[in-house]
Amino acid sequence: MIFVETLVYVVKDGRVLLIRKKRGLGAGYYNGVGGKIESGEDVVSAAIRECREEVGIEPRDLEWMGLLEFWNYEDGKVESVHFVHVFIAHDFSGVPRESEEAEPIWFGINEVPYSNMWSDDVLWLPKVLSGKKVYARFDFDRWRLIGGQVFELVRG
Repeated sequence: MIFVETLVYVVKDGRVLLIRKKRGLGAGYYNGVGGKIESGEDVVSAAIRECREEVGIEPRDLEWMGLLEFWNYEDGKVESVHFVHVFIAHDFSGVPRESEEAEPIWFGINEVPYSNMWSDDVLWLPKVLSGKKVYARFDFDRWRLIGGQVFELVRG
């Protein structure tokens, strides 16, 4: 199966808003706010909708920061491929609130809890949080990281 998804990181006053995911794939891990793009939806609309649904905020002036590919294998066969558009927002309206899906928590940019996140996050998220755009591909075996590459996107 192929999925197109979004991740949003709200960065404000030296802090980043993460969620502790409460259910589904990655439950218990910290991550950005996001999810699958629905039929007929563009990536920006999906990113805004996911923020509204998961934590009750509306991000402003989303900046596209990159594309991540996640290839998950089982028994040597591709089980799923996820194309994830990553965004940064430096402002938002509303007040972050907990939902059935997520608990929002602010962290200092230098205090991101990488040890309680997906193992690939430490390879690309620091670049994004420092303002760099990225393209990355990661391979997983039953959602355990087995390899990957991260590239910084540079204007030519």
